[in-house]
Amino acid sequence: MPFLARRHVRARGLQSALTVGGVAVGVAVLLVALSLTNGFVDELIGSTLRATPHLALQPWSADGSLPARDDTLAALRDEPGVVAVAPFVAGQALIARRADATLGISGRQGYAQLLGIDPEAHARVLDLDALSRAAPAFARADGIVLGASLAAQLGVVEGDTVVLREIGGRTLTLTVAGTFRVGNELIDAVTAYVPLARLQAYLDLEGRWSGVHVRLDDPTTASAAGVRLGERYGLRPTSWERLFSGLLQQLRLQKAVISVVVFLIVLVAAMGIANVLVLAVAEKTGEIAVLRTLGASARQVVAIFTLEGAILGGLGTVLGAGLGLAIATYFRVQPYPLPGDLYFITQLPVAVQVWDVAWVCGVSFATSVIASLVPARRAASLRPAEVLR
Repeated sequence: MPFLARRHVRARGLQSALTVGGVAVGVAVLLVALSLTNGFVDELIGSTLRATPHLALQPWSADGSLPARDDTLAALRDEPGVVAVAPFVAGQALIARRADATLGISGRQGYAQLLGIDPEAHARVLDLDALSRAAPAFARADGIVLGASLAAQLGVVEGDTVVLREIGGRTLTLTVAGTFRVGNELIDAVTAYVPLARLQAYLDLEGRWSGVHVRLDDPTTASAAGVRLGERYGLRPTSWERLFSGLLQQLRLQKAVISVVVFLIVLVAAMGIANVLVLAVAEKTGEIAVLRTLGASARQVVAIFTLEGAILGGLGTVLGAGLGLAIATYFRVQPYPLPGDLYFITQLPVAVQVWDVAWVCGVSFATSVIASLVPARRAASLRPAEVLR
């Protein structure tokens, strides 16, 4: 049976090659699409977590603040799964660069999400080197660290002066102590870090915090840990998953839609296998009749043509997997650039997951075999006496 199946495949060389190519292209496109989607999701989440704590614990009170108590921090540090904690004060303000007519510098302004932090404590919660470098300026309580896109919008660099103005009209002048870029424009374009004590004084929150940032040993447990810690300390938990829940749901839906749409390519290629085998049955009618006369059973005839479909589908799947992995490797070495203001990240890396390769290859091969069953059963249903007559 394997001999006959291989012979039939070689007899229709061009059609077989085109069919194998169709399957290969479908598998390759599906693997590349999934790998790019995985890379997009992983890069977006990874860049976001560089400047976003795994968990934020905030008060339920109307004024949104809680007493600054070191014993609360100490208790949180001793909780299982907690790596580091750091208090913070949050606020919003307009931020501007002053104009200087003598130097020909025009004024610019924007919006900033202010976070008052202790750089030493937050260096253990966030992965931002700029906070550690800005520690001397923060110690003098006159520094501010800006997201790179926010700094570019204002046209300021390290050493320049910016002015903050909150809704009550109060102003605060600070010196740019550094900038940071995580690749997520939702963060780079609005976030500004200032000294904790300076922001407390600016917002009239001396002796109080807006909440506590928590870093966990496993970010995927943030929601469960938030519920546990929130109930124990009477605080409102906000996990990074909840904070970006809408975005994560959109990304999951995007991956599902891409998988379905691109799978149609594999399905069309499988129909090409069925077409080749239908033609093969029509051409080999006499040969099939002779085989049946010589004692071949209907099951053996079905096995021959099913094996043909398996050979075509298997070759296409293997070639497609190799091609897809090769393209994915290229994009891993040379990430595709993206406009950060549109897609939130500045480049699109690739993340190949073993499970994706396994299910794509499995579905492709299974679809090819299933597509071959119809012509195979048609071949087995031929009546030798009628054909030979």
